[in-house]
Amino acid sequence: MDHDRFSQSKLDYHLLFLLFLMAVISAIAIHSAEPMLPEKLQNVNFASKQLQWYAIGAVVIALTMIIDYDRLFQIAWYLYGFGMLLLLGLELNVPGSVTIKGATSWYKLPGGNFQPSELMKIFMIIVLSRIIVNHREKYPEPTISDDFKLLGKIALTVLPPLILLAKQPDMGMSMVFMAITATLVLVSGIRWRIIFGIVFSGVTAVAVVVFIFFYFPDFFHQYIIKEDYQLNRFYGWLAPYEYSNEQGFQLIRSLMAIGSGELYGKGLGNLQVYLPEAHTDFVFGVISEQFGFVGSSIVVSLFFLLIYRMIHIALESNDLYGSYLCAGVAGMITFQVFQNIGMTIGLLPITGLPLPFISYGGSSLATYMLAIGLVLNVHSRTRKFMFASDDE
Repeated sequence: MDHDRFSQSKLDYHLLFLLFLMAVISAIAIHSAEPMLPEKLQNVNFASKQLQWYAIGAVVIALTMIIDYDRLFQIAWYLYGFGMLLLLGLELNVPGSVTIKGATSWYKLPGGNFQPSELMKIFMIIVLSRIIVNHREKYPEPTISDDFKLLGKIALTVLPPLILLAKQPDMGMSMVFMAITATLVLVSGIRWRIIFGIVFSGVTAVAVVVFIFFYFPDFFHQYIIKEDYQLNRFYGWLAPYEYSNEQGFQLIRSLMAIGSGELYGKGLGNLQVYLPEAHTDFVFGVISEQFGFVGSSIVVSLFFLLIYRMIHIALESNDLYGSYLCAGVAGMITFQVFQNIGMTIGLLPITGLPLPFISYGGSSLATYMLAIGLVLNVHSRTRKFMFASDDE
């Protein structure tokens, strides 16, 4: 469907205002976390750099809105192929690839490091949405067999980048890709009994892995997770106080920071608990210590409103492809918020995923802004039908 003649110069100011509030919170939290950073980073003004990335993100949103999202439908597979080439380049260790903490996940660029998997998240939303739309057009009244065909198409599309991410290795990003896939499967029209079967299988698998970790540790180390970095994250998550000086150090410090904030916090700039990666992965702990339960609840509420608004735009859209794009973005951001906050309070393993729009990060923030640009694009091209004719 061509949307160009229906384009309206309208913006969702609710969404933009929420982004503005998050930019303010991000700058305050990062600035207050700077004294805790290592000495070699003390001369860097990360709060100022974050605001610069927000400005770049605003440009990204504007450029994204110029292109009708229907054009993305047409070039979806080209974008997917481009993303796969970038990931393959990391696997082949081409010149310019960068390894940090054992993970080859970045390219070195003049302005800093670029993580192609961040961009691939958006490409995945675009191509999976196209697959689902095409399938629904081909099978307007799908049978169970047709539902499994759709699952097969989705699996064949998602598995190649997942395999490459596993080799980097990047467990956190792999989880994001699975969350995007799960969200789009959920809204794709596949029968609920199939979805419940998949969910039950996944929950059972996680429960079995945790059971084996505690009761058959030798088997766990030998056959399930062999990589040291992955084992360390399991140790740090499931038994942090037994490994308080090593794998559990980050989680324990995070719990101390969040707990010490109590109801109202210690006040702006009053940070007494040292937090590693305070301006990136554990920025929620910084907010909680300074502003307590009240401040952290406000941050969570802003994310709730942001996600609610994106879901509202998805439901309001009169185009299936636009709805799926918004749903995919909402699922991606929801999971990353849940994962980041969950890991800071010990609910989930530490994966290194930043808190969207709040944690410091160039390529990640630009990607989130690109995602918001897609949602705003869908909103600006959603035609609202009234009882009156168009001529009136």
